[in-house]
Amino acid sequence: MRIAVFSDTHDRYPPGLPERMQAADEIWHLGDVCAPETLLEFQELGRPLVVVQGNCDAETGWPLELTLERAGVRFFLTHIPPAEVPRGTAAVLHGHTHVPRDETLGGVRWLNPGCITRPRGDSARSFAWLTVQDGKLTSWEFVRV
Repeated sequence: MRIAVFSDTHDRYPPGLPERMQAADEIWHLGDVCAPETLLEFQELGRPLVVVQGNCDAETGWPLELTLERAGVRFFLTHIPPAEVPRGTAAVLHGHTHVPRDETLGGVRWLNPGCITRPRGDSARSFAWLTVQDGKLTSWEFVRV
């Protein structure tokens, strides 16, 4: 399973981004969409679209956090990195910092695709491809936009 992961659109995204995500089995947005209509082109791709609420989102229909299992791997999705992680979580996916992240702490992988509109520090605009298969997170690949 291949999942496109992005965050912090803040009402906009680079031209062509939805087309780059056409190969995804699912699309996950990790918060700070701002205007829900920002997601229309991604919804039109016909892939499942999972969204968590960010600190800049007024849309109350999106959860603040979400636990998902895909291909036998348990993920915890949230916008702001949590202080505690639910037991059994293999990977925490978050946005908020506008900085890409891939590190393992206490046996849990912490992943952030970076920011698609306003990256911080030395990072470029980015999203990520997450691949899971047979109970393993097989790859996390940053894509500069």
